[in-house]
Amino acid sequence: MSKPLVAIVGRPNVGKSTLFNKLIGRRLSIVEDTPGVTRDRHSFTLIDTGGIEPASEDIIAVQMRRQAELAIETADVIIFLVDGREGMTAADEEVAAMLRRSNKPVVLAVNKLDAPKYNDAIYEFYALGLGDPVIVSAGQGLGLGDMLDEVCAHFPPEAQEEGEHPLNIAVVGKPNVGKSSLVNAILGEERCIVSNIPGTTRDAVDTLFTVDGEPFVLVDTAGIRRKRAVEDETIERYSVIRSLAAVRRADVVLIVVDAEQGLSEQDVKIAGYVHEEGKPSVLVVNKWDLIEKDTNTMNQFKKDMQVDLAFMDYVPFLFLSAKTGQRVNKLLGAAKESYAQSIRRITTGTLNDIVNEAISMTEPPAMSGKRLKIYYATEVSVQPPTFVIFVNDEALVHFSYKRYMENYFRKTFGFVGTPIKIIFRTRGREE
Repeated sequence: MSKPLVAIVGRPNVGKSTLFNKLIGRRLSIVEDTPGVTRDRHSFTLIDTGGIEPASEDIIAVQMRRQAELAIETADVIIFLVDGREGMTAADEEVAAMLRRSNKPVVLAVNKLDAPKYNDAIYEFYALGLGDPVIVSAGQGLGLGDMLDEVCAHFPPEAQEEGEHPLNIAVVGKPNVGKSSLVNAILGEERCIVSNIPGTTRDAVDTLFTVDGEPFVLVDTAGIRRKRAVEDETIERYSVIRSLAAVRRADVVLIVVDAEQGLSEQDVKIAGYVHEEGKPSVLVVNKWDLIEKDTNTMNQFKKDMQVDLAFMDYVPFLFLSAKTGQRVNKLLGAAKESYAQSIRRITTGTLNDIVNEAISMTEPPAMSGKRLKIYYATEVSVQPPTFVIFVNDEALVHFSYKRYMENYFRKTFGFVGTPIKIIFRTRGREE
């Protein structure tokens, strides 16, 4: 399952950005290397939002309010931050009403209470009807642990065993590459509007279906255009945000490209986003029926695309036609295999045997007369598979050796279709 999404919301100037920066700046976990926070083995993605001004019609305020509403829609848990020193305001009450309508779990955090004399300020916030307030000071870092415990208490139980939940498959790509046609071909019916006008799909559309008794959720998303192409189209910009949110909550992602156009700069950016989110994926080359082919066309096409996708050389390619149905029946199998690779666990004993083998093949580098020593390794999480290698000094780890280790792991274990993370840590540092 994907990481829960936590949004920080509130009116302007209550300290949301200060809280966000304080949280992502704290090293709360050994696996924290992205803008997320881990506490007591819980990992989640944290997003900040602009200040909500319910009464303002200023265009910037309206857009910030829409962004916050979108964050509320997509979040699993919401941190509602208020200013304890200023006290409850009419704007706070309006934001609280918005949150109550969302039916999402809300943690009410009363900020700027960095001295006992301010503690009584929390009582008026009970009137917001959002439960017990939590006293925090984002600037001083006070009360954040208690707040995070409240946040984590609203998370669903630990990720279910494989097969106990429908496999969530997001279909992404730039406009007009055939995403909706592909979804319809998989489902065998016209569930999505199909048009050659870019932008027909304005929202992420979830469809639950079963194949041989196995459940899947297929998510058709709006085409992700270049940033400058959506600057003046507010509705489409939010559609793109929803598409990116669909990637975050997906178990596996189908990245669709147009065979006639080849791999564009925007295709590479979309693939890069999927990679950075740590999602297993399949690169789907659609409209393959329109390409004149000989015996080497597919291999050459794949080789050309791999140059621009060198950062995700693990991704499998599938050449198909949504229009004719060619190879569409192979898609679910490819998606399932990429997902299965993303949840693989390697036993510590086997992992350390391979690490020692890799060391014997290529000795760790030395820097300023000091050589890197590798002690042991362990897999700390999945989705994606994440490994921590304990060493004498992580500062001695050169990028090339980290890349060597990743290649060796892939050569040994496969991990086709999924990114993997390798983190070097100095032994003794918060093991």
